[in-house]
Amino acid sequence: MPAKSKAQQKAAGAALSAKRGETPKKELKGASKGMYESMTEKELDDLASTKRKELPQKADKDA
Repeated sequence: MPAKSKAQQKAAGAALSAKRGETPKKELKGASKGMYESMTEKELDDLASTKRKELPQKADKDA
C-alpha cells in the first residue's frame, strides 16, 4: 500500500527504523509511534519505500 503523503512516508520510515533496531523506540512521536505498534515491518517498508515525487506534503482530510 503506497503512502498518501510525504508526512505519512516519513513517519513510516521512522517507525521502520525503530522496528529494525536502528533507532530507539523512545524517540518515536505521534503517528510513527502508532505505526510502530500497529504495523508489521513489511507494511512499514511498503509505506516508507513509496516514491515521493508525486506525493503532497500532507494528505487531504477527505481522503
